[in-house]
Amino acid sequence: MNTPTAALPEGATASASRRITIDPVTRLEGHGKIDIFLDDAGEVERAYLQVPELRGFEVFTRGRPVEEMPQITSRICGVCPTAHHLAATKALDDLYQVEPPVTARLIRELVYNAFMLEDHALHVYLLGGPDFIVGPDAPKEQRNVVGVLHKVGQEVGLKVISMRRRIRELIAYFGGKAIHPVLGLPGGVSKGLKAEDLPRFQALGQDALEFALFTLQVFKDIVLRNEHYVTLITSPEYTHRTYYLALVNEQNRVSFYDGEVRVIDPAGKEFARFPARRYQEFIAEHVEPWSYVKFCYLKPVGWHGFEEGENNGVYSVAPLARLNVAEGMATPLAQKAYEEFFSVLGGKPVHHTLANHWARVVEMIQAAETICDLVKRPEITGTELRVLPTAKPKVGIGAIEAPRGTLFHQYETDDQGLVTRANLIVATQNNAARIAMSVERAAKGLIHKGIVNEGLLNRIEMAFRAYDPCFGCATHALPGHLPLRVRIFDCQHRLAREIIQQ
Repeated sequence: MNTPTAALPEGATASASRRITIDPVTRLEGHGKIDIFLDDAGEVERAYLQVPELRGFEVFTRGRPVEEMPQITSRICGVCPTAHHLAATKALDDLYQVEPPVTARLIRELVYNAFMLEDHALHVYLLGGPDFIVGPDAPKEQRNVVGVLHKVGQEVGLKVISMRRRIRELIAYFGGKAIHPVLGLPGGVSKGLKAEDLPRFQALGQDALEFALFTLQVFKDIVLRNEHYVTLITSPEYTHRTYYLALVNEQNRVSFYDGEVRVIDPAGKEFARFPARRYQEFIAEHVEPWSYVKFCYLKPVGWHGFEEGENNGVYSVAPLARLNVAEGMATPLAQKAYEEFFSVLGGKPVHHTLANHWARVVEMIQAAETICDLVKRPEITGTELRVLPTAKPKVGIGAIEAPRGTLFHQYETDDQGLVTRANLIVATQNNAARIAMSVERAAKGLIHKGIVNEGLLNRIEMAFRAYDPCFGCATHALPGHLPLRVRIFDCQHRLAREIIQQ
């Protein structure tokens, strides 16, 4: 195999057994590694994206008061805590059968759209963006925020940092802090918006919209005007024809905070539409022995392995899925960007994985426009913030569109409101099968005759990076414990004892 170890990126190794390992993978939330196995001719036989970490939230939330779930589950991730916080809060609304007042709902939506904008900006400029802004084949020391600042200029970098800081300040205003906010309560929110503070949030909304439109122009200038990048985005190495799933509003428009679940098939035809409470009728989970991520699929279609097409239940969520599933955006400037997106990429649905990056920018515009609309509503400064729940808790289900895709929280309790069962299906888990397929397809399409280099392996990482995965959120164990082998050696390096937990 013509693969010198010196040509591999830091953490990647090749052995005489024709195995290439990228460990750890980079610019994502959580931990993972990629194992690529080559045949005698140096072609890829199989490639695995493994997620070796374990987060047991579904297990150790049992026995906790259900009201604690918005705070406990927000600790799953420091990047997307607001998604878990409000998904859990919506599950509590459902569990206690209580509808928040108008002001509380508007505040939740304001905070959530601010979070979506800030989180998408993080990925565009710091995580996925460097592959395009700096270049997929650039030296690894440049494919980061430092390289981005060098490419776009210090002024642009300061704009990005300033906007993210101001948006996080809005989240902290209501939630006490930007990470792990304390905002949502069953039936409402913990804090309102003072009338004297409204002008600064209105100004922030306008600045956020200008920033989102600026980001779209950056994407057009750097990516869409580069013929090589457009070819890369639309190449077969990054294309899968699968089902898509997302929340939509009553008009089938993109909806981040609320709505019904809509599913389309690989041809773009509606396959199903249902309220979040019925998600278990449509979504099932498959387990593979080589990863702690469970692989979701559409139950009515069934699991038939890591294959694309209408006969297999593999589906995708995330920004591209939201645009594919919806019949348009909910705001006018985002709608204009949406129409351009599909016009350039050949119509709906778009199956190109790397198109997630462009879809993410379109969503930034809708989030900013929504912030502008919400802070104009007179009810936003209302004082009725909560309806106290009185119903007996039993089962609650909440769904929300996390930046990475559709997120479900389900809690079941005893008569005292203690959690007896928790089920979290997170965005990256919904995407897990398609991500695994994307990594393998990129590896098979890019590695030939055993020849690899640093840029090529980064392009394989780009296959998962487009989904903006959060493996810390997505990892679970069934039935909730970690298989473990512990070997204890004495001072002479002799095996004294071996403990195995299956």
